[in-house]
Amino acid sequence: MNLRSISIACMLFLACILPATAKETKEITFKLRNAEPVVFSHDYHLAKYNNNCRICHNTLFNLKNRKRYTMLEMEKGKSCGACHTGIKAFSVADDAECVRCHKGKPRPVVFKMKGATDAVFKHELHVPKLGGKCRTCHSNKNIVGARKVTMAQMEKGKSCGACHDSKKAFTVSGNCGKCHQGMAPPKTVAFKIKGVADAAFSHDFHLGMYKCADCHTKLFAYRAGAKHNTMADMEKGKSCGACHNGKDAFASTGDCGKCHPGLKPAKLTWKTSLGEAFFDHGFHLGMFKCADCHTKIFKYKKGASSATMAQMEAGASCGTCHNGKDAFSVKDDCVKCHNM
Repeated sequence: MNLRSISIACMLFLACILPATAKETKEITFKLRNAEPVVFSHDYHLAKYNNNCRICHNTLFNLKNRKRYTMLEMEKGKSCGACHTGIKAFSVADDAECVRCHKGKPRPVVFKMKGATDAVFKHELHVPKLGGKCRTCHSNKNIVGARKVTMAQMEKGKSCGACHDSKKAFTVSGNCGKCHQGMAPPKTVAFKIKGVADAAFSHDFHLGMYKCADCHTKLFAYRAGAKHNTMADMEKGKSCGACHNGKDAFASTGDCGKCHPGLKPAKLTWKTSLGEAFFDHGFHLGMFKCADCHTKIFKYKKGASSATMAQMEAGASCGTCHNGKDAFSVKDDCVKCHNM
């Protein structure tokens, strides 16, 4: 075979393999969680740029390090946004052009919640409300750029809270059932307390008089046990004491059994030089209420209001009542309190 024949054979071989190589530049499908996939056509773009792959590879798209870009990043010139600026090609920042890449209808976004029903964001409701302006959300870093935000963060304008602020739309600090579909009234919350019966808070009872926003999140974070308050804190208007102040509702300083069901205060004992002294809650509750002593005289903690006999004789501690008028005097009948 002569040189001319070999050259012709090589040309025929190349002619056969080139179409097969071109077919390697197939369409690229980018799958999206809550919408139909976006399809990039190599054939269309190669025809525009005279089959010059280097315009995009590896300047814009690195085949060794494949990265997903957000619309926010594209608007800043990353990925497709390098060309789709409104000059070389239609802009990624033009709401009217979204449908050229995003076909079909976006699906509802479901957020899985621990301890509550799923929250659902409905594109089909919001898109018409915004006049089809997708960028209202997708170009706002406080909305789409905020991942796994808390309800407290939403109240400060993050995520859904950017619009749901009671001005543009209903507030995120209430109206729970509008986002958390199928939400049943929250269960009774039990607070474990050392040395006394558990305290119980009934959501069902309170929702008969108040809205979620009346308590959350100004008084309580949306998480049981997120913050612990003492009875002394409540007396100062913290936690339950914001309402249970004796005016809006019964005071947190009394009626203990209303919050602590099954309450049976213990018999208290103190070791003294005159033998063990004791205080019988059961005996005193037959004549008085918790609020008569707590917390004006005694704090809700054993040992927190210690007093000497001299101080009691002067009217402190037990001496407030045991003065010889309201009850026997602390100066007399020592055996009534001391096991001598």
